[in-house]
Amino acid sequence: MTTQTEQSYVSVDERRAKGEHAAKRTPVSSQAEWRPTADRPDPVELLVAQDATREADLVPVRHGRMMVSPFTFYRGAAKVMAADLAGTPTAGLNVQLCGDAHLSNFGGFASPERQLIFGLNDFDETLPGPFEYDLKRMAASFTIAARNNGFSPADAGAVTAESVKAYRSAMAEFAAMRTLDIWYARISEQDIQDELRAAQEEAARAAGSKPGKGKGGRKKQATKGGRAEDTDLARSIKAANKALRKAHTRDSLQALARFAEVVDGRYRIVSQPPVVVPLRELDGAWGLSADQIRGVVEDQFRAYQSSLSADRRLLLEKISIVDVARKVVGVGSVGTRAFMVLLEGRDSGDPLFLQVKEATRSVLEEHLPKSRFHTPGQRVVEGQRLMQSASDIFLGWTKGLQDDRFYYWRQLRDMKVSAVVEGMTPFGMTVYARWCGWTLAHAHARSGDPVAIAEYLGTGKGFDRAITEFSARYADQNSRDHETFVKAVAAGRIDAIEGV
Repeated sequence: MTTQTEQSYVSVDERRAKGEHAAKRTPVSSQAEWRPTADRPDPVELLVAQDATREADLVPVRHGRMMVSPFTFYRGAAKVMAADLAGTPTAGLNVQLCGDAHLSNFGGFASPERQLIFGLNDFDETLPGPFEYDLKRMAASFTIAARNNGFSPADAGAVTAESVKAYRSAMAEFAAMRTLDIWYARISEQDIQDELRAAQEEAARAAGSKPGKGKGGRKKQATKGGRAEDTDLARSIKAANKALRKAHTRDSLQALARFAEVVDGRYRIVSQPPVVVPLRELDGAWGLSADQIRGVVEDQFRAYQSSLSADRRLLLEKISIVDVARKVVGVGSVGTRAFMVLLEGRDSGDPLFLQVKEATRSVLEEHLPKSRFHTPGQRVVEGQRLMQSASDIFLGWTKGLQDDRFYYWRQLRDMKVSAVVEGMTPFGMTVYARWCGWTLAHAHARSGDPVAIAEYLGTGKGFDRAITEFSARYADQNSRDHETFVKAVAAGRIDAIEGV
């Protein structure tokens, strides 16, 4: 990507011409192309290679979570798809990639102004690269999730196409916007509520047109399909409103009630192995005593503060560490080192929970130029700040005690909420696809050239169809990979612990 010092003025016409040239060089129809190569790496071996630096006792938990379905497998298989995308057509239009933009890595979180907004929320694999990599990862996730939920092939294709259309339409909007307007754009809680309300009103108008008199004065009857659509809509709106309400309860006070207990008048993190293991039970881990681990955490906390702005450092000087625990997170991240830190401000009623998560080399770095940042932790933080419309005020990074360990820090719970994908109906997933498509386009428009990308995408449905076709093909391959993975567990090739 071009740095600030290298930039020179390029007119809008020149930027459009770049997109037009890209479309001639790499036609949008070519984006549908994908088939496994003859020398395609064994997906199980790729995943096992990732396990080498992970916590050995948690690797089987990761495998167990990935076994559940083709969808959960896909969530943990970013490395597999990165290898597959390396040989796919690209337009030569680079952006800051999320690197793992599947639909479960979008959700709600609080802005510094304490407003709930919707956006990307996982950047472990972020790296500059072709915009198509993120878009194909997102679109394929909708196909896989839709199939997992039992949608018809037509509904699965429609949901996927909607996510791509939303991306394309949003990019066209950003291409016409002023630079600062792009930077400040966001999906707010009010925007979500407005869209849900509009959907209700549209359904009410449609329902109002169904009853009444048809031709010849006969009374028209509501169809079975119409009733199903109404039920789908009602369920989706109820689930969305429930998620929004839940988001406002997810803060450090709620986390205190969920994860802590009072012992001898002081809070401490409750032991819930293997998901949550407090510092007091980690004695001997990594060759360190519990006291030594506590000292490392204190040193890391001070080092982490140096990655923050002066005002944030001053804020954290008023807060002290109370307890620490190892905490298992996600699907793909299981086995990487992750911790929760309970801190206290004014008193025990003033808690702050931070998450410390290991940052490793991006799976994309095997196929794209390596990060320009010195540590993976800084790569994650800088990528997140670039892609999100608003980022956590406590987002920072550190280098670990060991030379090959790096971390980033953020709030554990700050109105963070994710959609329950497995419970989505076709209507609900379609609306969600629009939000995700818009959000990904916004993240890419902040770092890339929306004018050139929009010109490449075009105004017709050709690009939508191409990516939807790619997604169906890749979903088929993902199902085969999941089956191979399950068989590997059954054969004892890899270990798995299910239900954790």
